Amino acid sequence: MSRLFSDVLPEWPLDEVEAGLASATETDVLAALELAENGRRLNARDFMALVSPAASPYLETMARIARDVTVRQFGRSIQLFTPLYLANYCTNQCVYCGFNTKNHIHRSMLTMDEVEAEGKVIAATGLRNILLLTGDAPKLTGPAYIAEAARRLRPYFPSIGVEVYSMSEDDYRMLVDAGVDSFTMFQETYNEELYLKLHPAGPKRDFRFRLNAPDRAARAGMRSVNVGALLGLDQWRRDAFYTGLHADWIQATYPGVDIAVSAPRMRPHEGSFNDIHPASERDLVQYIQALRLYLPAAGITLSTRERPFLRDRLIGLGITKISAGVSTAVGGHAHAAQDVAEEHDTAQFEIADDRDVDQMIAAIEAQGYQPVCKSWEPLDEAYACGKSA
Repeated sequence: MSRLFSDVLPEWPLDEVEAGLASATETDVLAALELAENGRRLNARDFMALVSPAASPYLETMARIARDVTVRQFGRSIQLFTPLYLANYCTNQCVYCGFNTKNHIHRSMLTMDEVEAEGKVIAATGLRNILLLTGDAPKLTGPAYIAEAARRLRPYFPSIGVEVYSMSEDDYRMLVDAGVDSFTMFQETYNEELYLKLHPAGPKRDFRFRLNAPDRAARAGMRSVNVGALLGLDQWRRDAFYTGLHADWIQATYPGVDIAVSAPRMRPHEGSFNDIHPASERDLVQYIQALRLYLPAAGITLSTRERPFLRDRLIGLGITKISAGVSTAVGGHAHAAQDVAEEHDTAQFEIADDRDVDQMIAAIEAQGYQPVCKSWEPLDEAYACGKSA
């Protein structure tokens, strides 16, 4: 078998990365910024400098360059999407997740008719880009179930992504054949020792299998591969660096695949996990701008984990994709439309931005950017967004 990212990760030991972040200097930061401003390629050490404490005083300079790089690569457009939760049954014991199998929450999974009903409610908002999510319970929500859901939704959504449990390459190929074209996988943390503590039981405990899932998805034919770490589980600068390294690896190894990065931070959830290493909003801004300078062609996604003020201000500073009209509960879109009782609304985590699609469109336009709901159409038509789309 050819080289995988699990072969690359040991080349960057945790203690050496920590030392590199701590020892980065102002000179290192300025050198990286000069390269980025002149359109030159940054290497991993340059990226390390930009996420280091030494770069913190240079956020305004980073923001200016990041804005220019983003406009050159993506224009003044922001793609919109929303998640659709298929099920919250889970066999994992991830200590930071509301779907933890030990949590006493209302569990449910959608029938195919309910999947389609949920899709119709979302499509009525004008969105044509959707992300399917489940807990990790393959006996209930196996690859065939997810593939069938994609087939039922395909008439409404030309672009369907998945953010589900780790699968085999053959299983990912099944999803691609069913119409799934994008894949998201959060490694959660790249600190393997910590990862094992955070995942005491369940199939997700296999660090290496999860780490190599993006490789398998790319080989299976996914058009877009999105990676990320959940900021707050470990020291954010370390996980930020490893995430960028991972994204760069995928981009170099699978040049036909669009690479994207998500930058989620911990949010309140069902359960009692409090061993958090906080990443501030300022930290998040530094991370996103460093990503943009290191990976100019990569998409960067910002979720409703962040409050409206911050999300609006980050439009134009590296972000290319943003969620709208979000529910993290199973069947949450249809239930909200029908005003169904709270029993059915056990969410994976609390969101911080509950604006609907029309409100997000207005916010994006207020920043001088174009909301894109249907990016598969010609550019001059792709901006038709909202309920009239």
